[in-house]
Amino acid sequence: MICRAIAAAAQRDGNFFSSLLNKVSTLSQLNQTHAQLILNGLSKNLIINTKLTHKLFDLKSLSQAKLLFKCLSSTVPLDLFYYNVQIRGFSRNNSPLDAVSLFHHLRRETILKPDKFTYAFVVSAISSSGLEYVGILLHGQVIVSGCSSDLFVGSALVDMYMGSSRVRSAHKVFDEISEPDTVLWNTMLSGLVKNCCFYDCIQIFRHMVANDRLLDSTTLAVALSAAAELQELRTGMIFHSLAVKTGCQSHDYVLTSLISMYSKCADVSTARFLFEQLEYPDLISYNAMISGFSCNNKTESAVRLFNALLLLGDKVNSNTVVGLIPVSDPFGHLKLTCSIHGFSIKSSLVSGPSASTALITVYSRLNEFEFARKLFDESPHKSLASWNAMISGYAQNGFTETAIDLFREMQALDIHPNPVTITSILSACAQLGAPSLGKWVHDLIKQENFESNVYVSTALIDMYAKCGSIEEARGLFDTIAEKNVVTWNAMISGYGLHGRGNEAVLLFYKMLGSGITPTVITFLSVLYACSHAGLVEEGEKIFHSMTREFNFKPSPEHYACMVDLLGRAGKLETALEFINQMPIKPGPAEWGALLGACMIHKDTNLAQFASDKLFEMDPKSVGHYVLLSNIYSADHNYPQAASVRQIAKKRNLAKSPGCTLIELNGILHVFTSSDQSHPQAAEIFEMLEKLMGKMREAGFQTETVTALHDVEEEEKELMVKVHSEKLAIAFGFIASEPGTEIRIIKNLRVCLDCHNFTKFVSMITKRLIVVRDANRFHHFKDGVCSCGDYW
Repeated sequence: MICRAIAAAAQRDGNFFSSLLNKVSTLSQLNQTHAQLILNGLSKNLIINTKLTHKLFDLKSLSQAKLLFKCLSSTVPLDLFYYNVQIRGFSRNNSPLDAVSLFHHLRRETILKPDKFTYAFVVSAISSSGLEYVGILLHGQVIVSGCSSDLFVGSALVDMYMGSSRVRSAHKVFDEISEPDTVLWNTMLSGLVKNCCFYDCIQIFRHMVANDRLLDSTTLAVALSAAAELQELRTGMIFHSLAVKTGCQSHDYVLTSLISMYSKCADVSTARFLFEQLEYPDLISYNAMISGFSCNNKTESAVRLFNALLLLGDKVNSNTVVGLIPVSDPFGHLKLTCSIHGFSIKSSLVSGPSASTALITVYSRLNEFEFARKLFDESPHKSLASWNAMISGYAQNGFTETAIDLFREMQALDIHPNPVTITSILSACAQLGAPSLGKWVHDLIKQENFESNVYVSTALIDMYAKCGSIEEARGLFDTIAEKNVVTWNAMISGYGLHGRGNEAVLLFYKMLGSGITPTVITFLSVLYACSHAGLVEEGEKIFHSMTREFNFKPSPEHYACMVDLLGRAGKLETALEFINQMPIKPGPAEWGALLGACMIHKDTNLAQFASDKLFEMDPKSVGHYVLLSNIYSADHNYPQAASVRQIAKKRNLAKSPGCTLIELNGILHVFTSSDQSHPQAAEIFEMLEKLMGKMREAGFQTETVTALHDVEEEEKELMVKVHSEKLAIAFGFIASEPGTEIRIIKNLRVCLDCHNFTKFVSMITKRLIVVRDANRFHHFKDGVCSCGDYW
């Protein structure tokens, strides 16, 4: 009887404390409750202590949770449920090492066997923690345990692999689960969006819908965000219809995603209509609409809505500020950006990574690098996005070496890049024309498992093409299973850059045959390729198909390509007629293309006519004066050539100095005309004399037509003899292994004399020389250039 009474009292006390623990909301209250547990003799009650542990983690008291575990493990046998609560607690409190350590203790120090919850919690703990190798080991143990097909564990593994940008591994885990639930589908879709795999996200979502998988508001919101990033309005509208059909449109989360999607697809009126449908829009909705106005260059509307939000008394967050910052079109908004910066400082929002990153991006685009770098350097916790913004800013504004230096600094700090970082640095490599650096980045891509990312692979194709390795670019292109339109454009553009017009045209038609819809960039790339290969009929056919079959309105660049195509082929009158029949007023691009064609075919009368138009429209462009002067010099009309140069001089217009870059053993060497600053200058000039001697014996004559006319012929020869590309090639022979390829990059169009010089050098030395000038690539071999002297 007494025993029953004691048992009943104990049971009542246990229920009482269990109920009390549910009501605890502060650590102080929890400590008092814990003290009462001890006084009432419940310190060894595992059920109560499990609940106590759960509450300690909820209140982020990890040290007390660890101490409680230590005390309990020495007095009572712990069950698997208690271990799972501990591991889950560490996972939710961003303490991956503690979670892994406890998991290791469970397996080595107890007879308990982990279950699916144990594996799911410990895998979740290391997601996005940088402990990828631990995650791979855990995945192996999951497979051995037989839990790999479990939905709960599968979701955790997919999330872990996506967190470390191992998209291929995440796909493999996902594909091995026969019946994924909505949570797993959502984890997969969200992970693809986080890794910028927007096309993949949409394809998987469509597969999900086609197979009647149960979707929810989260699924639709993620799919809409992918459509928004790709700016695919039609796709987004289909998803909108699906949201209406499934009854998810009324969810604020989905409505906000729709506002964002329509805004990013430039349909701001529909976005505004949807915003007005919200009876009580929350801060997230306001942020989406403010961002929508801003990204559509409706800056005044964005500022008005921001002010209205402040008048409501709602406290804005960093996302509000990020949406207001005119990132998409910052030009003319430096004052507004500075004002937002000041507001962010006063509101203590500038220390947040998102606001500082957006400000860094805008300052970089406005070429205000002093502001951008100061903000970056002062950021206490630099996010990967902020590193990306700074590197991208440098790369896009021509500060390629600075971008690469910052990337190396990031690597030294063991900060792992993501696909955005990689595409930015590959762009810098492409601009710099540094193949060894590009290959180093390619090796890094393989290490990080980014090869399956279509944006990274496309950037690689572009890099290899612009570094002179067109065959390597095509090899990569052929390995990509799911190519998007940008990938096709990169390869077509690469062929055009190398003067391989026939290959560009064939690839263009192959792209159409594969069902990919071309863009205006596609047509620009293929027309450029036709122009540099003399494919007049093919170019005209493609231009007409752009307007008639695909209903694209040509831009000035498209018209300029057509003028260049006709002009290079010697059809100068046809080119002029084309300009006169254009539906828009011709600008500097079209007249500049005609003037360039006049230089090739030495038509001084038409050159004068075209240059008059150019001087009227673009009087500060020195290139037009130089070109016209050279045309007169080629026609031996030296007084007119001098007159043109004098006009440019009076207007204080200076030609950009020519310079040539050569990369050897990972080191960049830059030469200017008559440059004697290089440590090996004496050897370079000695090699140049040696080459010139052999070339003269082979019949080479210096081309001095466009050199200054008021100096003796011998002096003219000396002037062109020391052009920067000749010095770079001579250095290449000194510093490279015999028989190896020499690659150089010239910032201006290669002159006729240097072109002839390089042809002869390739013939007498039997070396392949690749020259990238301002317009295209020239591959010199056995005295012949790939351009066929058509450049």
